[in-house]
Amino acid sequence: MPTRVKICGITRPQDGLAAAAAGAHAIGLVFHPASPRYVTASQARDIVAALPPLVSVVGLFVDAAEGEIRDLLAQVPLDLIQFHGAEPAPDCRRFGRRYLKALHARPGADLAAAAAPYDDAAGLLLDAFVSGVPGGSGQTFDWAAVPAGLPRPLLLAGGLDAGNVAMAIRRLRPWAVDVSSGVESAPGVKDAQKMGMFMQAVREGDSPHG
Repeated sequence: MPTRVKICGITRPQDGLAAAAAGAHAIGLVFHPASPRYVTASQARDIVAALPPLVSVVGLFVDAAEGEIRDLLAQVPLDLIQFHGAEPAPDCRRFGRRYLKALHARPGADLAAAAAPYDDAAGLLLDAFVSGVPGGSGQTFDWAAVPAGLPRPLLLAGGLDAGNVAMAIRRLRPWAVDVSSGVESAPGVKDAQKMGMFMQAVREGDSPHG
């Protein structure tokens, strides 16, 4: 199966369109006010309205209040919720939506044990741990720390770009890869050329001759 690609941190309709044109399967919208890639509900609606069909929309939250999440769900048509903080599994389930759970690969962390409670997640997203930065740090982590036999499909994040994603795919064979800063010209501003190069590198990683 070809590796799926999510381009996260879209802040402008034209960037969402460019991500889709490059071949991304999903885009991510960040609803975490501390992030340089934060979008309001109004901005998010404009981005979603510009997308062509069959591109999934993922809304990213970091330890957000239940009411805040429900308010966004009522305003923005999201296909999946991404919980990128320390949310326990019951909190992820309460919305009755398909969800992704991010786990941060702290040095020495038991990622298999951390993943176990989220056995109903649509997928588990493994990201680098950077203190005070929930995501989009541009930092990689030790891929050897990724456990075999995760209970749900693996989405790999953390410092991916056109220079390393093919290697990551060959080593880990994730269901999907998630990129943000690795395809930007500035925080929150995506670069169409970089997105195209990233997608080409993903195809090279998938190729048996790559």
